[in-house]
Amino acid sequence: MRPVLLDNVNHADLRLQTRLDASWGDAASAVPTVPAEFRQMQAHFPIVFQESAGGAARFQPVALLGLFESHNQFLGPQGWQAGHLPWALERQPFLVGRDGEEWVVHVDLDSPRLSRSEGEPLFLPQGGQSAVLEHRLSVLQALHLGMLALPEFIDALLQHQLLEPMSLDVEQASGQVRRLAGYFVIDEDRLAALPGTAVAQLHEQGHWLPIAMALASLSHLPELIAREQQRERHA
Repeated sequence: MRPVLLDNVNHADLRLQTRLDASWGDAASAVPTVPAEFRQMQAHFPIVFQESAGGAARFQPVALLGLFESHNQFLGPQGWQAGHLPWALERQPFLVGRDGEEWVVHVDLDSPRLSRSEGEPLFLPQGGQSAVLEHRLSVLQALHLGMLALPEFIDALLQHQLLEPMSLDVEQASGQVRRLAGYFVIDEDRLAALPGTAVAQLHEQGHWLPIAMALASLSHLPELIAREQQRERHA
């Protein structure tokens, strides 16, 4: 990775290839997400949580795009096959950096998505941002703001003990059973047992809706298992 500050002089001729490609790192079976994205995510993917290696939030919500190894069940020969493209994928190859006390936009010059001859231009001839760049930067900003707000959301989940370990046994096409572990999910029973004061507090803090979205998203687990089994049969 070679992140540098994005500007319309040094990068005037850069173009962005907007397609997804497994060889570019888009085959990940899970991608990070934030509560602000849960509404879009829950319509297509299960939202689970994994313990965070660092940062202010002790857990990181992720959307499951596959079950095992680095395989994205929604990335096929015809491109992206779901109604929502996760922000973590869509913001590529841009990332947030720091310039003193200010947040700035960096671009990864080592990204294979960038080209001098193929794709959409990042900047207009007069130096303004292209529509493609403006959209990518809006996605990056939404993801960044979501990450800043994430610790408060995770603290609320832990305060009410709403996370429980997930253990999922998946029967494969061969008949063998593999266990998916290491993730946490919203504890539906504990959520249902919360007193009204706790529910009201979560609602006032803006946490209740994303909690409900994360819980509802788990209905996509059977579909993901079916996709995994179908992939194995055709492997």
